[in-house]
Amino acid sequence: MNDAETASPTLGGEVGLVEYHDFVSSEPFTFEDGRVLPGFTLRYETYGKLNAAGDNAVLITHALSGDHHCAGVYSLNDKKAGWWNNIIGPGKPIDTSRYFVICSNCLGGCQGSTGPASINPETGKAYGLDFPVVSIRDMVRAQARLLDHLGVTTLHSAVGGSMGGMQVLQWALEYPDRVRSILPMATTARQSAQAIAFNEVGRSAIVQDPGWNGGDYSPGNGPNVGLAVARMMAHITYLSDEGLERKFGRVRKSARTGNHLDVEFEVESYLRYQGRSFVNRFDANTYLYFTKALDRFDLYGRVASAGNEGVEHPAETSSATDACTHLASAFERLKARCLVVGFTSDWLFPPEQNRAIVHAMLRAGKDASYAEVNMDFGHDSFLVEAPELYALVEGFLNS
Repeated sequence: MNDAETASPTLGGEVGLVEYHDFVSSEPFTFEDGRVLPGFTLRYETYGKLNAAGDNAVLITHALSGDHHCAGVYSLNDKKAGWWNNIIGPGKPIDTSRYFVICSNCLGGCQGSTGPASINPETGKAYGLDFPVVSIRDMVRAQARLLDHLGVTTLHSAVGGSMGGMQVLQWALEYPDRVRSILPMATTARQSAQAIAFNEVGRSAIVQDPGWNGGDYSPGNGPNVGLAVARMMAHITYLSDEGLERKFGRVRKSARTGNHLDVEFEVESYLRYQGRSFVNRFDANTYLYFTKALDRFDLYGRVASAGNEGVEHPAETSSATDACTHLASAFERLKARCLVVGFTSDWLFPPEQNRAIVHAMLRAGKDASYAEVNMDFGHDSFLVEAPELYALVEGFLNS
């Protein structure tokens, strides 16, 4: 759901120069909403080598504003490495000398994968809001086709934070015989009302921007102001009060303009930078689609099944015990070993929501454990340099 500044590399080697690839599936794909695309494209990157058995793969799933580029650089002059470069590489916690690491831009995305900004072959125009509704399950099922294409028989592990953590959980339920272990971080089994509310504010900023035009806009001429505001607001939820105070406090910019409403504090300047840079790389309709996918993800109210349909349970429960029982029933199909990691300062998907996942897994009799890392970077804690997190990831993957 985030893309904090990439931390300096930890001990270990670098992936180095990388390039992306496009997997084109020519078989029809049926979304959960019943709509069908004749095929789709997923942009992806891989690091390391797949073994002969096809079972040493680690799937990395990205958060809301992430993409396929999670490690390495595209050129010798590229100063910005992939968004999880600090943890992926030879000798790093996700060790590319041992594992074949895969990351793809999600279905519905805007970084090379098929999404609302893609051209609809029936009209010759961008899909816009004509694109099918995308769910977390749709993202996972598309990734499974990519793994088939790459020759991956079994995932050694699936690892991801935030929206990536939701995908990791869905992977273990959708393909229980294909995933040995999962490591979801800073995530939840369903969005809280507060998280949904924040997403709705961001969506409202976009759809009320005249440039949105009902989702029908040309590249570069869309709801740039609305999307920037949505990003600024969301980025605040990825941080913490302690982290913001330590980084910015009430430090003022050295120069002030004559407009007393202009940027005055460093934190304001930072947020405006986040908004501007986001507009340059992200599609507004993808933001709308992905935040809705987040809001609708609900393992409490659904038991994943082997077929295309799930078994519905009441979404709301009368007590915490009832809620845990419903969630435990969702994990009955789980076979993967699991480690869930929460962060003390994460108030978007707080520790108790991460612990609830493990409690339900244990109630279902599964091999699950929980670790809580004390960091003050908020929801973005899983993206920054953290020796304690590195030790957890390395120990879990190599055990």
